[in-house]
Amino acid sequence: MGKLLNSVYMKGMFTKFFAAAAVVSLGALSLNADAQEMLASNIVKKGALAKKDSATAATTATELITGKKQAAQTAAEDTSWKPQRRLWGYAFGDFYYAAHAATGAFGKETNYAGVPTYRNAIQFRRMYLGYDYDITKKFKAEVLLASEPNANTGVNGSTSIQNGDNLVDGKMSFWIKNFNLRVRDLWTGTDFVIGEMSTPGFALNEPGTNGPTTLAESEWGYRSIERTITDIHKNNSYDVGVSLQGTFDPQTKNFGYVLFVGDNTTSSLLSASNPNTGFYKMFSGSLWGKFLNDHLHVDLYGHYAKTSLPTATVGDQSNHMFKIFADYRTKPLSVGVEAYTQTFENGLTNTTTKANVDPTVNGLSVWAKGGITKTLNYFARFDTYNPYVDYVDTYTYSVNTNWSSYDPSYKEKFYTAGLDYNPTKNVHFMPNLWLMTFNDQRAATAAGYAKADHTLVYRFTFFFTFGK
Repeated sequence: MGKLLNSVYMKGMFTKFFAAAAVVSLGALSLNADAQEMLASNIVKKGALAKKDSATAATTATELITGKKQAAQTAAEDTSWKPQRRLWGYAFGDFYYAAHAATGAFGKETNYAGVPTYRNAIQFRRMYLGYDYDITKKFKAEVLLASEPNANTGVNGSTSIQNGDNLVDGKMSFWIKNFNLRVRDLWTGTDFVIGEMSTPGFALNEPGTNGPTTLAESEWGYRSIERTITDIHKNNSYDVGVSLQGTFDPQTKNFGYVLFVGDNTTSSLLSASNPNTGFYKMFSGSLWGKFLNDHLHVDLYGHYAKTSLPTATVGDQSNHMFKIFADYRTKPLSVGVEAYTQTFENGLTNTTTKANVDPTVNGLSVWAKGGITKTLNYFARFDTYNPYVDYVDTYTYSVNTNWSSYDPSYKEKFYTAGLDYNPTKNVHFMPNLWLMTFNDQRAATAAGYAKADHTLVYRFTFFFTFGK
């Protein structure tokens, strides 16, 4: 009985132990499975996170590189180009005294035509107000308003005004001289310009573009004293048209060209009543170069313009010009020379032979300038002008050409000299003399013959610039 009880007791204990062991084993297995599942899940999550982190890191690196490139490009653009938007202007005039004034038709092209002897006044001869605006790095607009008034030439101010730079009441007025759009680097080294602009004859001077800065007017440097010789005799300094202004060596800009096609009307509107406008164009061009380490500047210029419809008595009319300009610049002394020849097709009729003739004009201008002290300079210039080199004084001629102020009868010589005191860069005070002599080519017995004469003016010229 005791053995039986022991056996039953042992069996119960074994059963409980086995059950407990089974429960523990099952729990362990469950925990192990959960652990494995968690481990696997963690491994998957870590892999995904690693991939995400890797992708994020790659993206961040790319963004950093791109950002650096963009920053570098922005920095380069900011330092290489800044838009120019400037208001600028200049003016010059004189306190003048006309010691002697030529009479008659002498000097129709000059500022003192008709001014009487002993006239004195303080007079503006030019006022400019300009605005330059860079629309983008590629496109630039230029606007220039000008007033170039002439004094009333009557002895007591009774004569009517002389030109359109004066209002009907004699006051000064502004008019549009330049208004154009420039396309920089249409191709490398060449700009395209359209609108009203300076021509390549002598007046271009546009730093920061592919246009030249070494043509005659800028090299003479004293437009405030007098125009260049071709400007005096009415070669267009500005016109409405299109132009290519380029350099053959864009990096150094030592050699270049200008091609221009214009209306040959300056700032005037086209008029059906004027046969010169709306039918023909003026074609002009310039080749320029800098030599001898920028000491020698040379410019070759030419133009052709048909100017009038044929009539029953006069055929086609045109004119063409060839000009050479050279300037040698050194510190103590600069010298320049400008020489030109111009021919007017059917420009005159020989009233004796009844034949139409093609007069040839020759002109020569020579100047010298330099420094005396840091603020004091000097200048001197001489021009000679012959309106018809083959003039025969036993003949008489009538003028056919509509080229402004052309007259074949009078030879001219021009002299000027003076001092230039500039207390600061943009301010000049210039005492000077202005002298032009005239000689009639006609025979002394010819009707209308005028004895040799001259105009002599003593001047104190002032000139100032701002914003430029």
